Amino acid sequence: MKLLKKIYEKRYNKPAPYYFDYSPLTIVMKPIRKWLTNSLAANCPFNCIRIAIYRLCGFSIGKGTFIGMRCYLDDMCYDLMKIGRNCTISYGVFFSCHGRNQAHVPIEVGDGAYIGMRASIISKTREGKGVRIGSNAVIGACTLVNKDIPDGATAVGIPCRIIEREQENG
Repeated sequence: MKLLKKIYEKRYNKPAPYYFDYSPLTIVMKPIRKWLTNSLAANCPFNCIRIAIYRLCGFSIGKGTFIGMRCYLDDMCYDLMKIGRNCTISYGVFFSCHGRNQAHVPIEVGDGAYIGMRASIISKTREGKGVRIGSNAVIGACTLVNKDIPDGATAVGIPCRIIEREQENG
């Protein structure tokens, strides 16, 4: 790949795209991982098998977590996503750790969080920090999450806004 990168840079007089740094194994595995996550796992009717396929592809998913069918977990950034224990991610939720002209940044879902149907979690660059959904947080259906949600909070809307916070006993 280094030879191809040098040829590209010499021919076009500009830096080679990022994918010229990929190893041959990565080039082979990317379409396989994409098919496993976006076709097989996303349409599997059994949660235990769906979770096993996501874990096989490198995603960090805690025990007792439910991920609904037709969810999109960013297969390019499987190592940047962390989903906690006992979470419920409803059907059709979209996770994206990157975008055009944007760095790859992490998404973290805390233990016991609930994410409603068709929510979108879009990680944006803020000092490379990404987005964190706190433990026991509730994200409403069709919500666009583009900022951190604190522990125990309820967030809804496009873009999300916090409508309720868990009261501390004390």
